[in-house]
Amino acid sequence: MRSRRNRRTSRIALAVVTAVALTGLVGGCGALDKAMDCVKTADAIATSVDKLSTAVSSAADDPTQLDEALSDIDKELTSLEDTTDNADLNKAVDDLNKAVDNVRAAVESGDETPDIGPVTDAATEIGKVCTP
Repeated sequence: MRSRRNRRTSRIALAVVTAVALTGLVGGCGALDKAMDCVKTADAIATSVDKLSTAVSSAADDPTQLDEALSDIDKELTSLEDTTDNADLNKAVDDLNKAVDNVRAAVESGDETPDIGPVTDAATEIGKVCTP
């Protein structure tokens, strides 16, 4: 199961990095700004999804990891919101925030293995936003 999550995280990161490279080649200044926002986002999102996947897979051993991973993600997303001025990227980050909030609510309700599919989907959406 963990290897499938790692592959998914790697695909998300690769899609975003590829989109950033293509954006830099195709566009002008606006595209360059968007590419820079996407580079920052790609790194944080790939790390966030990986941390959450790891925390969910080991929740039985250490349930506190879920809360720590969610807190780390919240901090990274807050930082991203403060540094990007791209409206589409901001919306995608907001959607990811909502997905993380839903996972947090599930954990607070006692779910030790919450569905993180919506988090992965929201992270994938960020890759789509970054694609020219």
